[in-house]
Amino acid sequence: MSSLPKKQKVISTDLTNTSTIKFTINVTPKTKKNSQQIVIVHNRPIIIPSKYYKQYEKDCAVFLPKFDKPINYPINLKCIFYMERRYKVDLSNLEEAICDILVHYGVLADDNRNIVATMDGSKVLWDKENSRTEIEITKLSDYQQW
Repeated sequence: MSSLPKKQKVISTDLTNTSTIKFTINVTPKTKKNSQQIVIVHNRPIIIPSKYYKQYEKDCAVFLPKFDKPINYPINLKCIFYMERRYKVDLSNLEEAICDILVHYGVLADDNRNIVATMDGSKVLWDKENSRTEIEITKLSDYQQW
């Protein structure tokens, strides 16, 4: 069962004074690629996320920090995914889902290499009692944007 966070204040995305932002999404991590749906639009097949993933995306929203504007500078996005069951899951698929959610809700301006420069330290662990995603965003000062 998820515990909802207290109402959050708006955080400045200027990380000059604080180099790292940490928060936890108390929802079982899900990937975007499993159970995708194919729909036909204008006689062309289009792949869309499953209802299962869309619900996960909505459930994550209440745990995300509220920023004054999206992060648009280079960061390291470290994600530790705690799964409720021990099964094979692709780290890269979990990372893709989190990046898309952070962009969707305005935490990140985009998830391209100019902003999400690295994902160092990310991993998948097991915690059957408390599945969640712990996120740490660290501003990078020695990274060149293109």
